[in-house]
Amino acid sequence: MSDYEFSEELIGNIKSFVGALKGHPDILHVPQLGFFREYLESLGATIPKQTSKPSDAGDFASTPKRETAKEPEPMEAESDEDPDEPYPELDNEGVLEPDSLDPNQEMGDEDKSVSDEDLEKSDELKREAVGLFAEGNYAESVEKFTEAIKLNAGSALVFAKRGQAFNKLGKPNACIRDCNRALQINPDSPVAYKFRGRANRLLGRWHEAATDLRQACKIDFDEQTDEWLKEVTPNARKIEEWQIRKTRHDEEKDLKRRKKLAKERQRAHQEAKAHPEPDVEDDENGGFQMPGGAGGIGLDKLLGDPEILQLFSDPEVAAAFQDITKNPMNILKHQSNPKVAKLMKLMQTKMGGGGMPFGDMGGGMPGFGGGFPSENPTTDEAQTDPPKKTTSFADDLD
Repeated sequence: MSDYEFSEELIGNIKSFVGALKGHPDILHVPQLGFFREYLESLGATIPKQTSKPSDAGDFASTPKRETAKEPEPMEAESDEDPDEPYPELDNEGVLEPDSLDPNQEMGDEDKSVSDEDLEKSDELKREAVGLFAEGNYAESVEKFTEAIKLNAGSALVFAKRGQAFNKLGKPNACIRDCNRALQINPDSPVAYKFRGRANRLLGRWHEAATDLRQACKIDFDEQTDEWLKEVTPNARKIEEWQIRKTRHDEEKDLKRRKKLAKERQRAHQEAKAHPEPDVEDDENGGFQMPGGAGGIGLDKLLGDPEILQLFSDPEVAAAFQDITKNPMNILKHQSNPKVAKLMKLMQTKMGGGGMPFGDMGGGMPGFGGGFPSENPTTDEAQTDPPKKTTSFADDLD
């Protein structure tokens, strides 16, 4: 072990750690020191049983710790689950099960050329259908209206009246389909709005029902439409008020979300500012990445070499190497230091020659050819090679 040299600071830290172990043997049971505990056991050491639970190994360690930035103020407690505005309770008395739409529901031929005879016959069938409806024969009334539609598919009133009959048969969806067609033909048909509003009420679509019935009264007021409107208004008003509350709630929820994101971004910025990324980063294999796009060098291999470990124990060498890794051009400041030159030459050799990988420098720094010059040139080299002027980096720029 005499081949290794350690700094006074490292020796002092080790002594402090051993002293802490003597006073607090439970430190060995801290999870972070599991590897050390296993090593001692492999040497045959007996680990004392744990008598107390230290909160953290850092409670006993005397190694200087890196100062950390003050933690930001804790954010106001916010519920992870922000419930939506509850839907109001409604009076659904009289609401029907929705009917299935009949794909064969006759809607007539819009492109059919209607003759005077067709118009006359269609009007006659419409009168018969109205009479059957008045007698309560709703199914037969639908059939007569359908025959009239086949002859003349351009009458908004016929479609709206057949829709009324569908409502009586408990088929509000069929009524809505007829009234939609009627409004395509005549957008201002009060009858179509009236019976579509009634169909929406039967389906429990209170807001849609109130909208249609209000429009019907606006175009052509009648008492029955007004009564139906009064019937649906309480539920419709509850839904409208709920929609206002929900919109306000959603806006406040979105504002809270954006404020939370802003605080998180601010916190991340503060942490990044307090803990800047080091210039030399560990790579995926446990080594560090050299600047200039060079490949990773495994620290376990380099620092495991006794010669390199001994050189790095010199604070002057370690500081110089750190300076060079930050900026490869800083090597010019340290090229005259024989200890730094020895380290670089040794690392170059361990990496297989060809120069240190400080960027795309052609295998070495300017003025050094393939790396640092040899410390002890051979006699032959001294005899055969004439003295050469050392080219500095500034000369290269000229």
